[in-house]
Amino acid sequence: MPEQPREPAGAVAGTGMGGAMDLAASEATTLERTPGGTDVTGGTGGPGRTGPAGRPRSLRSDAWRDLRRNPVFIVSGLVIVFLVVISLWPSLIAPGNPLRCDLAKAQDGPAPGHPFGYDGQGCDVYTRTVHGARTSVTVGVCATLGVAVLGSVLGGLAGYFGGAWDAVLSRVTDVFFAIPVVLGGLVLLSVVTGNTVWPVIGFMVLLGWPQISRIARGSVITAKQHDYVQAARALGASHSRLLLRHIAPNAVAPVIVVATIALGTYIALEATLSYLGVGLKPPSVSWGIDISAASPYIRNAPHALLWPSGALAVTVLAFIMLGDAVRDALDPKLR
Repeated sequence: MPEQPREPAGAVAGTGMGGAMDLAASEATTLERTPGGTDVTGGTGGPGRTGPAGRPRSLRSDAWRDLRRNPVFIVSGLVIVFLVVISLWPSLIAPGNPLRCDLAKAQDGPAPGHPFGYDGQGCDVYTRTVHGARTSVTVGVCATLGVAVLGSVLGGLAGYFGGAWDAVLSRVTDVFFAIPVVLGGLVLLSVVTGNTVWPVIGFMVLLGWPQISRIARGSVITAKQHDYVQAARALGASHSRLLLRHIAPNAVAPVIVVATIALGTYIALEATLSYLGVGLKPPSVSWGIDISAASPYIRNAPHALLWPSGALAVTVLAFIMLGDAVRDALDPKLR
C-alpha cells in the first residue's frame, strides 16, 4: 500500500462544527486540560474558573483575592484597625485623663510627654485626640449599621413586592431627600438636652436610611428578574426563602459599598454638628468639639487645631478609600 502522507508538524483540532483547525505544536498543548479545569500551562479553563481544589470560584472569593492585592485596601485597612484598637483601649497609647486641664499651660507648645502641646484650656491635645477617636468610630459604626439595616429591609421589601408599598416608600424617601442634612441636624438636635452619642446616631439613621433604601430597592428589582429566582419561584419557594437565600446574597454588594463609604461621611457629619454646638457637648471628648474650641486661637496655638483636624481627615479618608477598594472588588464589570 502506498504510504499515507504525514501531517505537518502540528496538530489538527476539531472545531466542534464538523470542521478542523490547524494548530502549531506549541499551541496544541494549550488544549490539554487537567480534570480540575486547569490547563497544563497553569492557566484557568475559560469562564468556568476554578479554585485550588477544583471548586468553582465565587464572586466573594474573587473579591477577597483582589482586595488582598490592592495596596489601597491594605493601607486603609491598617489605619482603620489602628483606629478601632485605640477606640476600644485608648489608654494603651494615651494613659492620661482627657478632662484634666491646667490653665497655667494653656496654649503651650509640645513638651516632653505631651507631644501635641496644650489647647486653650490647658488640656493635653494628644490625650484628647486619641480619646476622641472612640466617639467618632462609635458614631460612624452604629449609624452605618442602623442605616444599612433599616434601609435594606424597607428598600428590599419595596423592590420585591412592589405595588402600593413601593409607591408609598418612594414618596417618603423623596420627602427625606428634600431635607438638608446639616439644617435638619440644627433643628432636630437643638431641642435634645442629652449629652450622649445616641441622639446624634438616631438623627443620622433617620435621615440616612433613604439612600440605602434606594440602592437596596434597585438591587432587589434587578436580582428578582434573574432566571434562578424565577426557577425557584416555579418550584414553589416561599417569599422568605426567595428573599433570604436567592435575592439578598446577590443584591447586598451595592449596599455594602455605599454603607462603607457613608461611614466616613457620618464621622465627618458628627464632627460638623459638634463644631456647630448641636452634636456632642462638653465634657464629651470629640474631635468636632476640640476643633470648635481651638478655632479662636488658631494664630496663637495652631497645634490645638491641627492635630484633631488631621485625625478627622485621616479617618474619613481611610473609610472612603476602603469603600472605593470594596466597590472595585465587588463590581464584576471592572474585572
